[in-house]
Amino acid sequence: MKLLVVGNLVLDLLAWPVESIHWDGTVWVEQFTRSVGGNGANTSYTLAKMGASVALAGAVGRDEEGSQLIDILTQAGVDVSRVKRLALPTPTTMALVKKSGSRAFVHRPGASRESLGKVIAMNGFSHLHVANPFGVVALRKLAPEFLKKARAAGLTTSMDTGWDSRGEWGSVVMPCLEHVDVLFLNEDEAKRIAGASNWKAALKQLPAQHVVMKRGKRGVIVDGEHVAAFEVNAMDTTGAGDVFAGAFLAAWTRGYSLRDSAEFGNAAAAMSVEKLGSIAGVKNFKQTLRWMKGRNPSSSPQA
Repeated sequence: MKLLVVGNLVLDLLAWPVESIHWDGTVWVEQFTRSVGGNGANTSYTLAKMGASVALAGAVGRDEEGSQLIDILTQAGVDVSRVKRLALPTPTTMALVKKSGSRAFVHRPGASRESLGKVIAMNGFSHLHVANPFGVVALRKLAPEFLKKARAAGLTTSMDTGWDSRGEWGSVVMPCLEHVDVLFLNEDEAKRIAGASNWKAALKQLPAQHVVMKRGKRGVIVDGEHVAAFEVNAMDTTGAGDVFAGAFLAAWTRGYSLRDSAEFGNAAAAMSVEKLGSIAGVKNFKQTLRWMKGRNPSSSPQA
């Protein structure tokens, strides 16, 4: 099975730990690091590390940062032949990360403004994953067409929603859902997309075939069933949702059940938050399974 991921590629610049910002002052930190970032890049990197055959479609700049992202993804095994090099700069995010793992982002979209201007051919693929339709300007309108054509061509489909800085939420996501087999989103995203006051009401209004709601250290909800998270000391939660989605898909496309795929995704996400940067903690499939052995997921409550 070969998977196609469409989404953004971003260079992440991270500072840790940053507990507060003092304008016109200086904050001392212990670590700076560069990392692969962006929902499309993080998810495809995770899939490749897990042994999946995966291609990524998106765009970076014709700059050194774009070349660095392409090299890292290529070395991991991602097919980047559908990543365009544009005159705009490579998308970049500055992340300020607290010791608790919480973070705040400042983002320059760069090449994401002109990425994926049309639906690309999906011949030879078995699964399409749309990684954050809000992260690429064109995907806000093209995501339903991507998913509809994938379904018509016999592909299974998935989508991870992400955060919408424009506040369009349901107007972007809802037209996609009749063509989505597995929908990934977090609790806040679910409520905003559905226009609901709580996550339980939101889930009833999301017509995707399967809905996987990510809840951080409280685990995930898969079609209404709670799957507990693994307890770890989080250093940085940046990209953990993308790693979860990539690991989930790596397991699910191997034939794992939805619940077992979610537990595997929880393990991969737990390992990722122990490191600074989205991909530093990602291991291969066997290493992730080995990490899971002897570890009991927490009994986090659903409420």
